Amino acid sequence: MCLVWKLGIKIANPAKHWNLFINKIILITGASRGIGAETARLAAQAGFDVCVNYHSNESAALEVLDAVIATGQRGIAVKANIANEAEVADLFKTVDQQLGPISALVNNAGILEQQSDLEDVSLERFKRIFETNVYGSFLCLREAVKRMSHKNGGKGGSIVNVSSRAALLGSAHEFVDYAASKGAIDTMTIGLANEVGDQGIRVNAVRPGLIYTDMHASGGEAGRVDRLKVGVPMSRGGLPTEVAQAILWLISDDSAYTTGSFIDVSGGR
Repeated sequence: MCLVWKLGIKIANPAKHWNLFINKIILITGASRGIGAETARLAAQAGFDVCVNYHSNESAALEVLDAVIATGQRGIAVKANIANEAEVADLFKTVDQQLGPISALVNNAGILEQQSDLEDVSLERFKRIFETNVYGSFLCLREAVKRMSHKNGGKGGSIVNVSSRAALLGSAHEFVDYAASKGAIDTMTIGLANEVGDQGIRVNAVRPGLIYTDMHASGGEAGRVDRLKVGVPMSRGGLPTEVAQAILWLISDDSAYTTGSFIDVSGGR
């Protein structure tokens, strides 16, 4: 298979599918690990050309890209910090140029910091969480709508925001700031779904519960899922692919009459 390297972007089959408007093209933020990586793999298997966005872990992103390429779909890996407005603009322009107009966006990138009571959280930490989880998602939503909206000449599309059950549970003594950021994601999901429903764009969200991903280690407790799974009605933690499958349904034509909705992938917790 011919691979082309250009400006740090790995492109598979660049001459495939000349009529880009009939392609299914998906941009997944934070796609180098966990839920984002599994979504990229499943999307490629479902016939999507995939943009794998990542912030810092290039080697992991390229592994995901290789999995995309192995399905026969086109793929690119693009480094961009979604909290940076200029980098988000460049990310979407790169997708336009290398793959074509996007038909789906998965707002998956997110961060959390060490477990803490709210009284010990600094304003700087709170800002960092919101800059990525909220402002970054907003920037990607805005760029996607500009391209998808019928009033802007777009073909429509589907957006899935990755929220969290923490938005409803609050994550006391651990990640209240993170939970608050995901509450904002829920509100943006509902508001934007109502705003662009007549413009050919569907906007939905998934709320993962206790899922086995590297994010728990980032929060200071790699074994958090195993500690808390006793409180899950299904008595286990979830897998990234179980969340990814819900995302894939929401971006598929099978959910054509679904917008402003949420799927909780949480084992009942």
